Amino acid sequence: MLDQAIVEFDKVLRTVFAPAPTARARPGAHLPEGELSSAERLHAAALMRINHVGEVCAQALYQGQALTSNDPATRQALVQAAWEETEHLNWTETRIGELGGRKSLLNPFWYFGSLTMGLIAGKCGDRWNLGFLAETERQVGAHLADHMQRLPANDQRSRAVLEQMAIDEAEHAATAVSLGAAELPAPLKSAMRLSSKLMTGTAYYI
Repeated sequence: MLDQAIVEFDKVLRTVFAPAPTARARPGAHLPEGELSSAERLHAAALMRINHVGEVCAQALYQGQALTSNDPATRQALVQAAWEETEHLNWTETRIGELGGRKSLLNPFWYFGSLTMGLIAGKCGDRWNLGFLAETERQVGAHLADHMQRLPANDQRSRAVLEQMAIDEAEHAATAVSLGAAELPAPLKSAMRLSSKLMTGTAYYI
């Protein structure tokens, strides 16, 4: 149990403080940097900061859900999703740096709040655990689509990152459904959207 605790704590430190790894090339890295005004760069960096926070939250959610899941297939789905979310961390962090921005100062807060939610979701049983995963990914997909519309027209590098992230999130949701995800009640979906709105509104600035 001590070894497991060390491994889990190491995940926290790596997600919040260390540069994330990636096995895939960053989408859009081959594209030329678009001509952006100072205001457009600040806006794009803020949007990518929000997306980076979303990936921090995803890591924490999946960690909590995997820790409390009883089904090996569910745990494996969460581990695979978490790895791809780690790549998303790398892509968004790199793009924030290119735009001259910074990561959210509240990342530790976002992480531990999401970890708590993940632990609770996992305790509800694997069908609900998977349902929470599927709904999270659907809402993230909608959020990414909105950001692709809000990015400056010339910021094709950021757009390429978000397009690949959206593809990955849709695959995670489909995997969760194929494994038997339960449909979450409408009030819970609304609560998740409200929580996400609070996070995105804060992370845009902080």
